[in-house]
Amino acid sequence: MSMSGIPANTGIMVCGHGSRNQNAAREFATVAEGLKARYPDIPVEYGYLEFCNPVISEGLDRLRARGVTRVLAVPGMLFAAGHAKNDIPSVLNTYQAQNPGTVINYGRELGIDLKMIRAAGARIQECIDAANAAEGEVALHDTLLMVVGRGSSDPDANSNVSKVMRMLWEGFGFGWAETCYSGVTFPLVGPGLKHAARLGYKRIIVFPYFLFTGVLVKRIYSETDLVAADHPEIQFVKASYLSDHPLVIDTFEDRVQEIVDGQALMNCQMCKYREQVLGFEAEVGLPQESHHHHVEGIGGGLENCPCQGDCDASCRDEEFCKAHGLPWTPVHSHTSPAPLAPVHDHSHGHDHPHDHSHDGHGHSHDHDHGHNHGHDHDHGHDHPHSAHGHAHGHDHDHPHDHDHGHDHAHHHHPYPHADHPHGPRSMDKKKG
Repeated sequence: MSMSGIPANTGIMVCGHGSRNQNAAREFATVAEGLKARYPDIPVEYGYLEFCNPVISEGLDRLRARGVTRVLAVPGMLFAAGHAKNDIPSVLNTYQAQNPGTVINYGRELGIDLKMIRAAGARIQECIDAANAAEGEVALHDTLLMVVGRGSSDPDANSNVSKVMRMLWEGFGFGWAETCYSGVTFPLVGPGLKHAARLGYKRIIVFPYFLFTGVLVKRIYSETDLVAADHPEIQFVKASYLSDHPLVIDTFEDRVQEIVDGQALMNCQMCKYREQVLGFEAEVGLPQESHHHHVEGIGGGLENCPCQGDCDASCRDEEFCKAHGLPWTPVHSHTSPAPLAPVHDHSHGHDHPHDHSHDGHGHSHDHDHGHNHGHDHDHGHDHPHSAHGHAHGHDHDHPHDHDHGHDHAHHHHPYPHADHPHGPRSMDKKKG
């Protein structure tokens, strides 16, 4: 038995998503190395769902080769959406079925944890200190915090980012805080920052609540630059993502210990595959399977790519590849159902946010909004935005006539808000 109560024939497997960005893969490996340092007597391996080697099964093979018969598998992910709830368990279950001598116990995601909040707070404090030193002090009440989450088609995971944002907002006492997302859901970074810029704060801190760098973090920072260029009167500052902060490694260690103690419980109470979460009723009871088998182990980037390993997803753009003489290989994307997963043709001949006409689907949305704002201001302290009472009366009339006449070759279920004016479709409009 080791100091942590883990038997000698036990190994630890850190399961990551994988990235085309080679720097992100290196950072994930660094976290795995950090965990190895905490367990000097126990084999620790890692692997990825897609884009990177080793894939998860290779890491499991290495553990078996070292005599491991019980694997403590932890998802290297902040929140439990489709990857942690669906894809990784599918890979682990398949491996266990094919290797009867191996028992795999699956732990939970890092999740909302005070250690993770403290790690996030440390990154934000570093950013504030650097900005104050370079640009002069700006009061916290004159500062807006924008927390950027990954964004998924799982509302439970998306709402977790809002909770992280609120914990940080209250912890620091910022004048205001907002949440936006890098893809899939709404609001995206561009629309979110444009909205935040209208609120009148002197400084906006953009904090990606991400473990690693990669295509999405690079996109978050570049979107920040675009909005900042339109608002020279506001100081936009970029906080670092979490990376291998010691408190992050501490949380991984806690997740491993939970499995040993028999406390590992995935948050399945609000999982859209089991319960009727509002707006996602069609997905209850869907078979759980991994969609990553077709991109397992696909390399991060081409060796001769101009990105030099710091991928920003330009290699997904056909014109970019033609211009640089690179092979163009479209693969499954999490930000949009195209090209491998045609879901809807959302052809809009207009931009009005409440007039949705879907080609071939006969959706008619008629919104009648009646707003009644009652404000009762009673400030018991000096924070500028406390104690507001809002009463909103909404009257929505949504006649739906669904006629879906297409075949889904890819198992992804369509996200019901894919055409939200501040969500994924706004990414497509920019390219056109």
